[in-house]
Amino acid sequence: MRIAVVGAGFAGLSAAKVLRQSGFDVTVFEKAPDVGGVWSRTRRYPGLHTQNNKGTYHLSDLPMPADYPQWPSGEQVQRYLESYVEKFGLAGSLRLSTEVASAELVNDETGWLVTSRPAGAQDPLTVQRYDHLIVANGIFSDPLVPSFAGHASFAAAGGRVLATGEFHDIEAARGRNVLVVGYGKSSCDVAVPVSEVAAHTHVVARDLLWKMPRKLGGVLNYKYLLLTRMGEALFRYLHLKGFERFLHGPGNGLRQRMVDSVGAVATRQFKLRELGLVPNGSFEDIARSTVSLATEGFFERVADGRITVHRDQVITELLVDDGRPAARLADGTVVPADLVICGTGFRQQVPFLDEAVQARLQDEAGNFMLYRQILPIGVPHLTFAGYNSSFFSPLSAEMAAVWTAAYLRGGITLPTEVRMRDEVRARLFWMATRTNGRHARGTNIIPFSMHNIDEVLDELGLNVGPLTRAWQWLFPVEPGAYRRVTAQMIRRTADPVSAIGDEGPLKMDKVRR
Repeated sequence: MRIAVVGAGFAGLSAAKVLRQSGFDVTVFEKAPDVGGVWSRTRRYPGLHTQNNKGTYHLSDLPMPADYPQWPSGEQVQRYLESYVEKFGLAGSLRLSTEVASAELVNDETGWLVTSRPAGAQDPLTVQRYDHLIVANGIFSDPLVPSFAGHASFAAAGGRVLATGEFHDIEAARGRNVLVVGYGKSSCDVAVPVSEVAAHTHVVARDLLWKMPRKLGGVLNYKYLLLTRMGEALFRYLHLKGFERFLHGPGNGLRQRMVDSVGAVATRQFKLRELGLVPNGSFEDIARSTVSLATEGFFERVADGRITVHRDQVITELLVDDGRPAARLADGTVVPADLVICGTGFRQQVPFLDEAVQARLQDEAGNFMLYRQILPIGVPHLTFAGYNSSFFSPLSAEMAAVWTAAYLRGGITLPTEVRMRDEVRARLFWMATRTNGRHARGTNIIPFSMHNIDEVLDELGLNVGPLTRAWQWLFPVEPGAYRRVTAQMIRRTADPVSAIGDEGPLKMDKVRR
C-alpha cells in the first residue's frame, strides 16, 4: 500500500515512521525546505520556545537531548526533528520544498491522485496515485491576519502588517514603534525580544488569558500541576470515570479550591493586580481554549514600561498620524505603529482537497467530523494526523499514527457509521459549549490530552498498564512509557493469535462501513 502524507512536522514525521515500520510505502510532502512544521526556520519568530518542558515534549522513542534547556527554543526543536529523521531513516521518504497542489479522490475503491509541484512554483506538476492519504498539514498552518480598515494608506506611509510566523528578523523592529496584536503564546513570546530593540512595544489584547508560571511560587514546576493526569482531572471531561467522579461530585469544593489557589498564586507572582492585568473570569477558564504558559520577562517588561498592554481592546483602523503609520483602538487611543505583528490565530484548512470532499469532512458549522480526531466519517482512504492538539501534541500525534496503522492493517473493529457520527456530534457540541466556541473547528482537545490518548489506545487494546497510569496521576507523563506501543501493534495485527493474552483478544474483523 502506497501512502501519501502531507506535512513534515511532529505529526507527519511520526506517521511516516510508524507506517514505514508497519510495512507501508510512505511519501511525505512538505512545502518548507526543512522538517518541523511550526518549528521550521521558515516559520520561527524571535522568542519561540516550547510550552512543555523537554521531558514531556518529545516522541516516545527519542528523548530530547540531555544538553537542551528545560524549555527548548524553536531552533532546538527543529534540530531534534532532524535527528528523528536521521535515527529512523526517513530522509528517503521526504519530498521537501514540494507543495501538494491537489489531492483528488478517484473513487471509493481506487484511492487518490496527488498532484505536487515545487513550492512557490506553478509547474512542473507531478501526478502520482496513492492508496491512502494522511493529512498532517497542521492546525496552525494558515495564519489568520485580520483585514484592517485603512491598510492601504498605512502601508503607503511605510507601515507593515504581518503574522508572528512571518516575522523572522528582530532587526526589523529596531528603533521602530511595534504593535503586537493578541495575548496568546506567540504574541507574548514575540513581544519580549521586540521590546529589547523597539522604540516602544504595545500589545493590544481583546481578551486577557490566564497565564501559568513555569514555576509556581518560583519553586514548583508547573509540569507537576497540569502535565499529570491529576491536573487534567481538575477539569470536567465529557465522560467521568473513577476518581474524576469524586472530584466533580462530592469533592467538587476541594477541586475548586485547588484550581482557585493556582490562580491566586499566579496573580501574586506576576503582580497582575498592580499591573491591571487580572483576566476576567476564574482561573478555571484557562482550560476553555488553550493553556498559555507565561513568557519569561513579559510581565517584568510591562512593569518597567517597555511593554504597554491595552486590555479589552481591538484595532478599529490603521491610519497615518502626523505622517507616521499608526493604529486607532476601540477606545479612541491612537498608537504609533510602524510594524503590526499579529498573533491572532489560524485557519484550519485543507486547501488541496476539493470542495466536495471538504463538505463531506465537516458539519454544518465547519467543524471537522473526525472519529477519534483521526478518521473522517464517510470519506474512504483518508485519515488525519495532528488534529488532536494537546499538551502532549507529539505523543498524541504518534499514538494517532499507531491507530491509523492498525486501521490500515485491518486491526480495528469500528462502530457503525451512524454510531460514529452520533458520537462525534455529541463531542463537538460538548467542545463548543465548554470552550465558548474556541475549539479550533473541533481540533483542540486541551486540556484532555491523556483522555484522548487513552481512548485511542484502549480501542486497540494497547494502553499502558494500570501502574503506569497510576504513576501519571502524580507525576508528569513521560512519552517514553509508550515507546513499545508501535511494536506491540505490529505484532498483534500481523498475527491475530498473538493478540490473545492477559488483556484479552484484539478483534481483527474488517471495518464495518
